[in-house]
Amino acid sequence: MAGLLERIHRARRTALHHLPPEAARRAYEAAAEILEPPRATLARVEDLAVPVAPGVTLPARLYAPSAASLPVLLYLHGGGFVIGGLETHDSLCRQLARRSGAAVLSLAYRLAPEHRFPTAVEDSFAALRWLAAEGTAQLGLDATRLAVGGDSAGGTLAAVCALMARDAQVPLALQLLITPGTTAHADTASHRLFANGFLLDADAIAWFFDHYIDRHHRHDWRFAPLNAPDVDGVAPACVLLAECDPLVDEGLAYADRLRAAGVPVTLELYRGLTHDFIKMGRALKEASHAQDVAAAALRAAWALEDLSA
Repeated sequence: MAGLLERIHRARRTALHHLPPEAARRAYEAAAEILEPPRATLARVEDLAVPVAPGVTLPARLYAPSAASLPVLLYLHGGGFVIGGLETHDSLCRQLARRSGAAVLSLAYRLAPEHRFPTAVEDSFAALRWLAAEGTAQLGLDATRLAVGGDSAGGTLAAVCALMARDAQVPLALQLLITPGTTAHADTASHRLFANGFLLDADAIAWFFDHYIDRHHRHDWRFAPLNAPDVDGVAPACVLLAECDPLVDEGLAYADRLRAAGVPVTLELYRGLTHDFIKMGRALKEASHAQDVAAAALRAAWALEDLSA
């Protein structure tokens, strides 16, 4: 990991938080899969549109290893609510579908600053409800077996969607939380310890937050799920964290809170790795391991056969 960080530093690319959002999106998309393996071939990859509000549909991409009626994971990409999309997380979603034997629906929720909080939350939960209601009839999936997941900001959205699904009585088998943010003000010890030089810098986090949400809204649990009034009865969780990540403390705190409420939690803490490591499979063997852990949690939640045997 240290060698990889040194190579990234030597490349001297302009930091994303020094760019306007549109330029940052282009730069992130150009670099997002450089450290990932080639995109896996799947039996079914389809672009489609998901309705999230009257007159509003959003791009989405469906990945499935077969044409069968499969369980489905709604995947919410990372990128600080400002950057990222279907292309930046295509390889990861293909791997999750291939390794789990289930379908993955990746959503391009609307981004800030054009669409500030809580638009991303509303888009994500609307897509989850649509998938639960229409996934079987319109996509040929088994929408009675549903999960939600995401990385980084997408992990935050997935945790929030799991809470909203509980309240709306939308059954979920699992919430997959990969290096999620869960607190309001980036003020834990790990934010100080890993503030600079560990891929996700403090200045970048501030840039993302400022574009996405006003400071006086940041205690809202839909932004900081650790502030939720309670987490009782939410879906079981698989939480994947990196030791050298500013977000690691809040990820651990959220996993602890879920466990204290009696929610089953699978937790993996990857020592010596940074934020976004799960998208570095070409360089880090731990990325493949983390994808296997996520896939195994999905299979267990849906009682699917292990296809890797």
